[in-house]
Amino acid sequence: MSLITTTADLAAFVRRARRERYVTIDTEFMRDRTYWPRLCLVQIATAEEAVAIDPLAEGMDLAPLHELLRDLAVLKVFHACRQDLEIFYRMLDGALPEPVFDTQVAAMVLGLGEEASYESLVTRIARARLDKSSRFTDWSRRPLSEAQLRYALADVTHLRVIYERLHERLVARGRLAWVDEELANLLDPRLYEQPPEEAWKRLKLRSREPRFVKLVQELAAWRERTAQRRDLPRSRVLRDDLLLELAAARPTEIEDLRRLSRISLDRQSAAEVVAVVRRVMALAEEALPRLPPPPEKPRGLGPVVDLLRVLLKYCAEEYQVAQRLVAGTADLEAIAAGREAGIPALSGWRREIFGERALALRRGHLALTVRGRRLRLLDREPVG
Repeated sequence: MSLITTTADLAAFVRRARRERYVTIDTEFMRDRTYWPRLCLVQIATAEEAVAIDPLAEGMDLAPLHELLRDLAVLKVFHACRQDLEIFYRMLDGALPEPVFDTQVAAMVLGLGEEASYESLVTRIARARLDKSSRFTDWSRRPLSEAQLRYALADVTHLRVIYERLHERLVARGRLAWVDEELANLLDPRLYEQPPEEAWKRLKLRSREPRFVKLVQELAAWRERTAQRRDLPRSRVLRDDLLLELAAARPTEIEDLRRLSRISLDRQSAAEVVAVVRRVMALAEEALPRLPPPPEKPRGLGPVVDLLRVLLKYCAEEYQVAQRLVAGTADLEAIAAGREAGIPALSGWRREIFGERALALRRGHLALTVRGRRLRLLDREPVG
């Protein structure tokens, strides 16, 4: 097993890897006890070798790896790359590896599942089987065993076969541009930023009363900054339900906070929470946010959405593409309600295979029927 534990060996490997057309990459990390994922291993395979790079090795400098990740001449192939990109975004100080290819996205574009797992692609495409014995291992512990390294390197060796065969199919079916469109979304830096001011949007508000909303916004921002500073999971600082309880209780004194039996904060956090509440309670009414009411769904919209969902399933099967990649529930509801601007399902290749038909169905120019146990689409003449 090839384990790289020195900067010199890493630099030598990167020099070889940068002569390749593409490399396959995977990572192993831990984040159950931290806010930021802790990178524990990076696996990379070229046509000639597969290596595991140990970021935790004493004296290891990952600067040569940064060069490879930034090299525009070498394609970086991942499977389900969202979390890997999040790690590298932080490692590269706000930059992302380029160019990138994601075999999960490619598999969805080719209709190989709604969210094709690596294991399923290894079985179906590489005709191999994965050893699952090290799946739930602690990757931060050293030394790494032979079994761990074997498991980790399998994630990039089989990936080369998968990439080659998926790429061939995409070219044959003229769908490389579809994958590129999806990858452009994954390479949007905003996906990997964690602005504390936006943290409240993850919460389900039980009230839209302006002061309650402002308290939730400010307490969520405080929790996010605290979690980032202490490198702790958000829930270790304050659980979501307790944050909402604080916003409702509005403790402006430490004694008020102590009366909330379910909430236990250290002295510094308690003082900071009380300061946040006091600051919000002192705001004038005109300084408080007014959230718009949730849009009301017109009566009768539900059946139209259901019809569009049937059409979506039909189109996804016809074109052999993952249904969730074409349109989501929000898209269907917007189309049913007569909104068209800014709807992903009504642009690009999605419009070609589904969007035009969806608009025709909504306008009464398309009908669904069954013939011989199969769904059929019928064009209808416009009425009136």
